[in-house]
Amino acid sequence: MSNTSKRKIWISITIIVIAVLGLWVNSRWHAWFYNPEEEAYSPLDKPGRIMLTFGDENELSRNISWQYDSVACNNSFVELVDTLAHDTSRIDAQGEVFQSRNGKMTYYVAKLRQLKSGKVYSYRVHNAEKHSDWYYFSTQNTTPEKFAFMFVGDIQDTIGGTTNELLRNALQKNKDAEFLVCGGDLTERPTDKDWQQTFTGLDSISQSMPILSITGNHDYLKYPIRKLERRFSLVFSYFLDSKINDNQVYTLKYNNIQIFCLDSNREFFFLWKQKKWLENELKNSDAKWKIVVIHHPIFSAKSKSRHKAQRNFFNPLFEEYGVDLVLQGHEHTYARMTSKNENGEKATPIYTISHCSPKCYNARRTDIFDFVNMEGRYYQMIRTNNDTLSISTYSIYDHTLIDSVAITNTNGTKSIR
Repeated sequence: MSNTSKRKIWISITIIVIAVLGLWVNSRWHAWFYNPEEEAYSPLDKPGRIMLTFGDENELSRNISWQYDSVACNNSFVELVDTLAHDTSRIDAQGEVFQSRNGKMTYYVAKLRQLKSGKVYSYRVHNAEKHSDWYYFSTQNTTPEKFAFMFVGDIQDTIGGTTNELLRNALQKNKDAEFLVCGGDLTERPTDKDWQQTFTGLDSISQSMPILSITGNHDYLKYPIRKLERRFSLVFSYFLDSKINDNQVYTLKYNNIQIFCLDSNREFFFLWKQKKWLENELKNSDAKWKIVVIHHPIFSAKSKSRHKAQRNFFNPLFEEYGVDLVLQGHEHTYARMTSKNENGEKATPIYTISHCSPKCYNARRTDIFDFVNMEGRYYQMIRTNNDTLSISTYSIYDHTLIDSVAITNTNGTKSIR
């Protein structure tokens, strides 16, 4: 074969490869880089969109965030009442004006740091002469070895307009839940309209129960280097103090557990920073139970090749430092995987993938999972009772028990049942 013929063949192959890559990129362009326009919006004319969450210290620290107007009000505070002692206190708030792509709003954060366990507090937020309604919240119960919290994966968009009803019914069925953890994609897109939908879905919950949410891919604006708007941290205000180098990370010590929140949406160099942070936090943790919350599953239910970077960065740390449970979202299915030790026996960590969205995806990789359910929407109740940590998965519609597993930890020796 002549050199001219070889050159023509290589040119043809190059053209075909470029064309195939171009078609592939074009087919994925919307998913990778499309950001829907944000409709113009006006700021709230009274304090609203109140979010009760955790602070930067321990299970007794709380932050309250809210929104109002487009000009910061210096006279902004939380009026807090201990309902039994009838003691009233004032906690000043800091306001910050945030300009989004098509509007602006002032976001306020007040930090509550003098709370006591087993108490019921009432509060309302103030901006000068305007104030919210009164709301109530309780601090953790006085039996720290026995408590529960609820986990939901992606909510992302309204479930036929019934998100609020479904979540309130689930919490009514599980009155021992002390806080709610969300696995990312709580909001469909970073626009004011979608944020309003989120607050509507959480209405009466976000004002009275601490909400702990991590970032999901739908929370980001899509660029070659993804961008998370600052309003995410102004709503989930624990990130204002905890993030490192634009990584949204956070850890909460609550009684005998410690929760580690990661941001799996970031690029390689950001994940490397998170790995260093996580290793230091795990190494210094004395919690009986260690729980990681991450959006992208370490072991995908879709294929072996997905989320390799997250798996390579984080999973060795999970195994080395005794993480018990990894709560995940993103793949809009339910799946549970239990690790195996060198003898082939069940061991920690236990990995769960879950969601609470109307969109369901099919799992294609079921060989490594102990249990898979692809048709429903779910929530998990995580309960600790002395030496046992249990994970129960329920249907969000009728609260039927779908799956359950428990870990026992007796003097550092763990077993799965």
